[in-house]
Amino acid sequence: MNRSSCLLASALTAGMLLSTAACSSDDGNASGRTDRSASPAAASASPVSASPVADEPRAATSSASASPAVRELTKDEAHTALITNSDLGSQWTTSEGAATWRDALLKSKVDASQFVTDKGNAADCQKLLDGLYAEDLLGKPKGESADTGFDDSDDEAQMRYEVAAYGKQALDDRFTWLDSLPDKCDQFTAVSTKGGRQTVQVIHTDLDDAGDARKGLQIKMTGDLDDNPDTLTLDFAAVRVGDSALSLTNGGLSGAEHDSTTQATEAGADRLKDVLNGKSPKPTQG
Repeated sequence: MNRSSCLLASALTAGMLLSTAACSSDDGNASGRTDRSASPAAASASPVSASPVADEPRAATSSASASPAVRELTKDEAHTALITNSDLGSQWTTSEGAATWRDALLKSKVDASQFVTDKGNAADCQKLLDGLYAEDLLGKPKGESADTGFDDSDDEAQMRYEVAAYGKQALDDRFTWLDSLPDKCDQFTAVSTKGGRQTVQVIHTDLDDAGDARKGLQIKMTGDLDDNPDTLTLDFAAVRVGDSALSLTNGGLSGAEHDSTTQATEAGADRLKDVLNGKSPKPTQG
């Protein structure tokens, strides 16, 4: 082979090698070059959806943390939220004990025979009497509670006052029930433990705009007390503040001074609100 032929063969061989390398490079790029040479920066630039399963616990945690914790009364706070006789007036003093009319008139059974068409009303009226006697018309507290009592020297009335934690839903349900009583138990007959018959009337009463929700009733019971006809008049009032509430009964055989009822609910709602907000209740204005 002469020199020209050798040079031509070398040139052809080099061209074939360059062509083979180029083809090999193109094939590598098409078949996954990125997998072998991708940098961390390139990988992080690619949008990657988070796993729904991984996101769920984070969403639940966020939702739970967004819900405010329920503020419940402590025992000391319940006592602090109670009104004192200075919130009522000079005629009110600390109670010396329950009046005799409690057992004679309140401890009674509804005459169910008068509720011919609606036995459910008889049950509600009995629940009202039982709640007045047991002093738990708002139901049993689900948290701490405190109570106090006062006597009115002007007309021998008595007031029993309580602050307790019940839970908002329980209070809303109980307020709805109380609201139905003037219709269900407008007037009915009850029988005392001694067989005496008494007429019971239930009406709505107005309370000033105190707390988050409020309900007022007046109950009149006319019957024999010590063989003499008498009428017991009782105000019942309840005010919800958050998940807690104040409640009271006020009255006696000489009537119920409604001004004292509203005075107690106004002062009591302010005290309870202050306590639940971590503040010291404002001193009673003289």
